Amino acid sequence: MNYDAILTEALDQLRDEGDYRTFAELERHRGAFPRATRHSGGVTGDVTVWCSNDYLGMGQHPDVLAAMHAALDTSGAGAGGTRNISGNTHQHALLEAELADLHGKEAALLFTSGYVSNWATLGTLAARLPGCVVLSDAKNHASMIEGIRQSRAQKRIWSHNDMADLEAQLASLPKDAPKIVAFESVYSMDGDIAPIADICELAQRHGALTYLDEVHAVGLYGPHGGGIAEAQGLMHRIDVIEGTLGKAYGVMGGYIAASTALVDFVRSFASGFIFTTALPPAVAAGALAAVRHLKRSSVERDLQKTRVAQLRARLDDMGLPHLVNESHIVPVMVGDAMKCRFISNLLLDEFGIYIQPINYPTVPKGTERLRITPSPVHSEADLDRLVGALGSLWSRCQLARRPMAAQ
Repeated sequence: MNYDAILTEALDQLRDEGDYRTFAELERHRGAFPRATRHSGGVTGDVTVWCSNDYLGMGQHPDVLAAMHAALDTSGAGAGGTRNISGNTHQHALLEAELADLHGKEAALLFTSGYVSNWATLGTLAARLPGCVVLSDAKNHASMIEGIRQSRAQKRIWSHNDMADLEAQLASLPKDAPKIVAFESVYSMDGDIAPIADICELAQRHGALTYLDEVHAVGLYGPHGGGIAEAQGLMHRIDVIEGTLGKAYGVMGGYIAASTALVDFVRSFASGFIFTTALPPAVAAGALAAVRHLKRSSVERDLQKTRVAQLRARLDDMGLPHLVNESHIVPVMVGDAMKCRFISNLLLDEFGIYIQPINYPTVPKGTERLRITPSPVHSEADLDRLVGALGSLWSRCQLARRPMAAQ
């Protein structure tokens, strides 16, 4: 059997449908984000990045870099083992204490990524709570879906942000059955925000644990960067808050914050935590510096909100279609996979603007988009150049302007 032929056929189908992923090879400029150098076929050129999840530019912040350099000088490169076997460093302990405090919880636990923290925590809780049923929002991230699937627990998918459907599904389950309601605060592709208070009310009424993914919100919302739950005064009503250190905090890693018992349970039973090398001490130190900085500083958050509002206003002035939401994520809708990739390529090749196209399966077919994430380190001149380039390409590709903006 020719296995490569089978695999190549599947890849060719992706290419034919416009859904094959290509990577832009970038070299970020320290201290000059969002500028980067693009490497392509031996040729280099400067680009401006508009699709990064380094939402506040903390990956370039002097405090973060200084903390990482100091940790490298003190502790060396790697952790040297799993958390259980020689890899549990002082930097890890400090960071977990800081994250627990950030979310008003008794304890926190670090993972190697946000994907792993969702996968390992949901997979462990749902598998080991006898008879557990997981109620999962229809637009939850793949990491949550995979964790639930791995657990082999009974699952119910409730319509996205639909409280009537969630209530009906909760009411259909035995009152004494263990239940987990799993959802996100900010959904990454549409940028919409969950009705957290309503979900907490339903979960409490029906005896369910609440599991909230705040990866696209921590650092960005709330007076201390605790996320949407902090901004809405609801952290105390959430049983498990999951977050990342690789987006607004600009470094790498994931975590959960919860009660001492729940965190210790996951620490003791989750294979995704137990059997992997711990984060490097320098990474933990950099993340700690970022969390501490954004706890006390709102400058970055405030300027980001300004840039998001300015971009939306400019898009409206040009009649360029974007999904309306209350978050920092600006999805500019194209609605065709081939055109989405074509526009992305032209932005990069002709204008030095990098926005990765978002196609199926990340989003449903027919909703292909350019996901733009303005940051406090983008200038107003950057905004003008971006919108001018988009307007030019919209005309060249004969794409609809205002009608899709109402979606």
